[in-house]
Order: sequence, then C-alpha cells, then structure tokens
Amino acid sequence: MVLKKLIYIAALILLVTAAGTFLQTGTETSYDDDINYISHSTVATKANSVASFFEIASAGEMSEDTELTVYNQNIALVKDKRNIDLREGINLVEFVDVASGIDATSVTFEDTENPETFVIEQNYQYDLVSSSKLLDKYLDEEIIVTDMEGITYTGKLLSHSESIVLKTGDGIVTLSEVSKIEYPNAAGLLTKPTLVWQVYSPVSGKRDVLTTYLTDGINWKANYIVRINEDDTEADLDGWVTIDNKAGTTFENAKLKLVAGDVNQVSQPSYNIYDGYESMEVATFAGFFTDISVAEESLFDYHLYTLERTTTLNNNEIKQISLLSSDEILVKKKYVFENDDKIKVMLEINNSEKNDLGTPLPKGVVRVYKSDSQGQLQFLGEDEIDHTPKDEEVEILVGNAFDITGDRRQSYYKRTGDTSEKRTFVIELKNHKEEDVEINVIETFRGEWEILSSSDSFTEIDSSTVEFKVEVPADGEKKITYSVETEY
Repeated sequence: MVLKKLIYIAALILLVTAAGTFLQTGTETSYDDDINYISHSTVATKANSVASFFEIASAGEMSEDTELTVYNQNIALVKDKRNIDLREGINLVEFVDVASGIDATSVTFEDTENPETFVIEQNYQYDLVSSSKLLDKYLDEEIIVTDMEGITYTGKLLSHSESIVLKTGDGIVTLSEVSKIEYPNAAGLLTKPTLVWQVYSPVSGKRDVLTTYLTDGINWKANYIVRINEDDTEADLDGWVTIDNKAGTTFENAKLKLVAGDVNQVSQPSYNIYDGYESMEVATFAGFFTDISVAEESLFDYHLYTLERTTTLNNNEIKQISLLSSDEILVKKKYVFENDDKIKVMLEINNSEKNDLGTPLPKGVVRVYKSDSQGQLQFLGEDEIDHTPKDEEVEILVGNAFDITGDRRQSYYKRTGDTSEKRTFVIELKNHKEEDVEINVIETFRGEWEILSSSDSFTEIDSSTVEFKVEVPADGEKKITYSVETEY
C-alpha cells in the first residue's frame, strides 16, 4: 500500500509539472483521464488551471451525518460527511463551506467505503474575495472602469491605493471616484474558505467521505436559573446550554455533542483569515428548547453531553438548549465573614441524587431569583461555578447581607522572637434582623501558626484556615476573641 502511494505521488508530480509547462509555453501535451476535478463552488486558481484539461465532476452538500463536538474553550471538532463522485486515478477536489476558523493542520480525510483512497496534497485557500482583493489580483492586468459621469476607460491597472491609475491606449488616467469596475475574468477568487485536495482513488464511483477538523470561533457554556422559595430552604433549578457560533459557517441538522473539562492545547500563532470577507449576517438569538433531551457520560477525564436529536447552528447565532431541570431541591443559606466588613450571603446545594440532582454540572453562571410579596420574580444575584462532579457541594455567592455586619480588629501585638509574633484579634458581629442567624467566620494565617486561646470553638479547614460557626441573636451581637502565635 505504501509503495503504491509513492508511485502515484511521483506520477502526480510529473503530471502537474507537465501541465505547468504547457500553461507557460503553450506546447500541446496529451493526457489520459486519470485526473478528475471535483468542484463544489468557486474554483481555486491553481487547481482551475490544471483542471481545465479534464472533466469536471461534483461534490455533495453537508449531510445530516455531520457531527459537531464543541468544547468550552472556543474550539470544536467537526465531522463532516459528504457524498463525492471520485473517478479512478487522481482527482482534484474542492471542499467549501468549511469553518473560517479551521486549523488546516488538523484535517483528516477518510473514504468510508474504500480505505485505499488517500489525499496526496492539501491546500487551504482563504484569500477571500473583496474589492481590494480583486484589484490586487488585477494589478498589471486589463480592467474596465466607469467614472461618476458615465465615461468608460479600458486599460492596464497600475495602482489602486488612493485612486485607480490606468495605462490606456491614450496614456495614463487617474480616477479618484468611480461608479463601476468590470473584470474580464474573476475565476480563482474565493467567496468562502476552501480546502483543495489532490486525491487518489483506486476505483470510480460515488462514495461517502468523512472529513474531520478542529476549528475555533465556536464556544459553549452552561447557564443556570435558581428560584428559591419563601423561607430560602428549597429551590427550582434549570440548566441551559448556550452555544455561540462564530466559526464562519452554518452547521445544518448536525449531531451535537458538548465536552465539559479543561482540554490542554498548544499555543499557536493566530492568522487573520477573515481579511476581505465581510459577513452580512447579524448575530441572532435562537431561543429556548423546552424538551429535556441531553444525555451525559464520562469521556476520558471529562464529561460528554449529547443532544439526542439534530439541530442547526447558524453562523453568528447564539442558541440555547435545555440541559436539566430539578424542582424543590434542598438549599442552605449561609452567612460568611472573611477578613473584611461585608457579610457574604451564600447558597449551598448538594449535587446528589438524593437531592434530585446527582449529575456533573458544567462550569457556568448561576442566577438566583425569588418572588416578592406580590408574587413577582426578582433578581437576587449571580455567581460562576466551576465544573462540579456529582455528590459535591455547589456554593453560590448571591451578594452581601444588608442587615448583618462584621468588624475585625487587632487588639494586641507582641514580637516573641526573630521570626515569630503573637497577636490577639476581636471579631464583632451585629445582627439587625428579626431572627437569629448563624455566621461562618473564616480566618487565614501564613507560616507556622498556633491558636493559643479562643472564646469560641473552631474547626481547622486546612493548613492555613480555621472556621468559627457562631449564633448571633436577633437584633443582637456576638464577639469572637482569639490569640494566635505565628512563626514565619
């Protein structure tokens, strides 16, 4: 198989070289039917020149077997299956409607019906058509220009940086304002990013070809809506997947999969492949789906979410898809005081099956709402959670308490050695609410430390953190005093 590939590659080099010689010298050269040019749209310049000697075939559109795996790091894996009519021998295949953000080095080509079909050479062409690009292409070529008064000039284009300069039969003409420019032949200019392959096929016929590549410009994230009840003990939770497609192409009726996790990538230099291409589409919002149809599974050390139906992701569109929905889950409201004078209000949710959850939660923004006395839903705050496995606690920072305050001050200090010191702290908590509250006080230390005395019990959270849990009475206050010796 390897030897056969090498033979056909060598044959192709000789054939293309001969075609190039013919184009340059005009010498007649005869060829057999071993090269087939497959055109899906606009023809690439180099391929078009060689293909002019051979029969032109056709390639199919993006099929419903297209699969899109989107990662929440602005990349996606595209699996694009299309029907292509290949002839025996060497084919020139143009593959358009690829994503503008394609990583051309990641492309794989697979003939699903004949494994002996292979790509000899691949070109990624993204020099897209625009007025400036057209004029660049026709420098030193003849064009037809009509000025604002309707006068037409035909001549060789010398420059177009500030004004159009033509060399006509009557001399040099400079035109600062024009109404129309005509080009004798615009073949070879692309309107979309295109892959052009030289493909060897051992047999003729139509077959399904699977093309796989990575692209940037498409991202997804999770969004969560939490609606808590009157006494802040239960909540309804809805999760949504938000997909933002700026990849430069539309994926029609694609099978959609989403990967949650931090995938390692090698930094690559970026190239602006949008130069000269102006999209006329406007970003849209696709709205909500109400059916719960997303399956979850483990994939390596990540989690994979599969939409159990096809969907269309239009270019420059934001689409939301329902991820999960749970009612009356248990929540716990926590007050946290941590080294400042603001008391944080937190919601704590156990992500377990017992709590009607128990599914890995992708990273995303959680927004919390509650109904007022008139039954109108009000926004309370939002926070971003990280990827959260099942059976772990989800903590949501909603905001800062209005009626509960905290103050922390140092009341004693003494250096006990060259690298050690002793300090005493007083923490004063005030509760202006009409009910008792529990406050979690978090204290952190550097170096080696030991609490010598304390007015209240505490728990060591880790090597640098302790937590006090204290009750503060309604319309009352509570003081915590402790002494700590630290060695740096």
